Amino acid sequence: MAHSATPAEVQAAYEAKANVSGIAVKGQQFFTAKHGKEWACASCHTASPTVDGKHASTGKVIGPMAPAFNPERFTDAAKTEKWFRRNCNDVAGRECTAGEKADVLAWLQTFKR
Repeated sequence: MAHSATPAEVQAAYEAKANVSGIAVKGQQFFTAKHGKEWACASCHTASPTVDGKHASTGKVIGPMAPAFNPERFTDAAKTEKWFRRNCNDVAGRECTAGEKADVLAWLQTFKR
């Protein structure tokens, strides 16, 4: 996946790879549910992606996930993929599918200032 300038472009690349459109409600469900591991995405990022989260182990502050509340979020496709790979392994014990990534991005982009 090439460097993207917007969260919508990153989402579109995942949608093309999965041959599906991202579904916001599925993204919210994925983000807030546990997937057989100790944590959900929301364990560190909070269930409200418009506010700062905190890493469950390190206590490090994590900026808001919603791009409208954190303009740097999802503007670099390679960085986005790196963090999806790492965090999906933590919460699901596997790499997330392109469809799951598209769903999460669809949900996160529904939040507006």
